[in-house]
Amino acid sequence: MNASAAVAAAVVPAAGRGERLGPGAPKALRELGGVPLLVHAVRALARSRAVGLVVVAAPADGVAEVVALLDSHGLDGKDIRVVAGGATRQESVRLGLAAIPEDVEIVLVHDAARPLVPVEVVDAVAAAVRAGAVAVVPAVPLADTVKRVESNPGGPEPVLDTPDRATLRAVQTPQGFDRATLAEVHAKALAEEAAGGTGVPPVTDDAGLVERFGGRVVVVPGHEEAFKVTRPLDLVLAEAVLARRRAADAY
Repeated sequence: MNASAAVAAAVVPAAGRGERLGPGAPKALRELGGVPLLVHAVRALARSRAVGLVVVAAPADGVAEVVALLDSHGLDGKDIRVVAGGATRQESVRLGLAAIPEDVEIVLVHDAARPLVPVEVVDAVAAAVRAGAVAVVPAVPLADTVKRVESNPGGPEPVLDTPDRATLRAVQTPQGFDRATLAEVHAKALAEEAAGGTGVPPVTDDAGLVERFGGRVVVVPGHEEAFKVTRPLDLVLAEAVLARRRAADAY
């Protein structure tokens, strides 16, 4: 891998609404410490020396707004581009990937709703791809016991079994990929969708696409502060983490 190809590009799909945070602005534009989640997430990626380009997939009707937002927060020193995202996360990643120069061989995909991911996690994911892994996810062990249940929305759900917690991990982002592998699985998913795709279980992350089409995914250590801001309580926790970082001059 040549020097330019060894520098990663990152895609940040940020076109979703994030309804679980309640009515208002799209989730990526909700504020944490007076700064939108999206800006925090882009800054987290830009701090990594492994990342040379960040592509944000914004709401199709909000590209100019996101460009102005990022410009207003002084995100200098890295190549940051904004493209129109799609109706789904998968489509937004595909559109972001299309905006990355062909000579970039490492691509990270990061949730805008994970604003506080430490730079060492970003570095570790990129390094694992650079070392030869085609798909890498950061993850942390589970603190809670997990039950697998028979789905019964609104009523009692019978427990089917209790997986061994030692073999389970909670997956985070950024996830890292060999660019050719990521492009290939997205092309296959698009073809699958065009063919009807009935009965195909949904995939909630890009590593899941790699798994679906037979690729090998490996795990590197994540971090407890790389949690996803999905509910109002998550935002409260994120504010506390940010306040602690600022008090320690670590942010």
